Amino acid sequence: MPSLKKFACEGLFLRILTVCLTAALDVKVPDFPVIAMFGQDVTLNCSFTTDASFNITDLNIIWQLTDTSKVVHKYFEGSDQLADQSDSYANRTRLFPMELPNGNASLLLQKVQISDETSFTCFVRIQAFQSAAVALQVAAPYSKPYLVVEPSKNLKPGDEVTVSCHTFGGYPEASVLWQDGSGRNITENVTTSQVANEKGLFEVRSTLTVLLEPNSTYSCIVSNELIQENSHVSVTITGQHLGFPAIAVWVSLGLAVCLVVLLIALAYVCYKKIKESCQKEKEGMVIQDVKQI
Repeated sequence: MPSLKKFACEGLFLRILTVCLTAALDVKVPDFPVIAMFGQDVTLNCSFTTDASFNITDLNIIWQLTDTSKVVHKYFEGSDQLADQSDSYANRTRLFPMELPNGNASLLLQKVQISDETSFTCFVRIQAFQSAAVALQVAAPYSKPYLVVEPSKNLKPGDEVTVSCHTFGGYPEASVLWQDGSGRNITENVTTSQVANEKGLFEVRSTLTVLLEPNSTYSCIVSNELIQENSHVSVTITGQHLGFPAIAVWVSLGLAVCLVVLLIALAYVCYKKIKESCQKEKEGMVIQDVKQI
């Protein structure tokens, strides 16, 4: 019986000791998702505090994916241990060794990819484990949008016209807003498609279909709400372009030239006629004078 009491006391002591050790280690990460730009480096902050001093060889740090438990980075016995690191993170991660004694277990993730958008868990162990998870969101700015008008010529009021807005290379999916010249929302007449390429970046095509009016202005606004980015492009189709297409200009110019040439020719003919008439009249007067003599 005494031995059973002894074992029970020792077991209780170990449980109390474990609770104390666990409470003495505190791991903290950002409360809000970390936003990283595609292709750039990002630091996932993780810090720990402990009430007792520790030897660096007693420190174990594991970064892993929260949902799949795949190893992103592992450190123990005073050095990196990357034998079981996930292939997708090979040569892209590192800790800050000089900061470890100060409680900095942050992870540097290099050349961020769209596939890195997930939750990462930071495990820290000094006799006991504590962990915390941080979410990573990836963003990429969209290219400057440009507009294509079809058909692009021989337009007149009342024609059906499509105005297409194109942009690419962004993430996440964009928000597209169309406005007329008065700033009114005309997005209800729009068809928008967003297709991701092999890197996960989106190409956006948004097409507005309208019945054309003289002096019409159409604006396309592309927004990446994650990074508060807004890009604006607009096109104005003037009444002059609608009612007086380029071919009519050349026809009118040709007719004007022909009219000028005709007027010059007519003036020359008139001049010749008048000159001949004057010459004949002069000759008649000379003959009359001769007869009188």
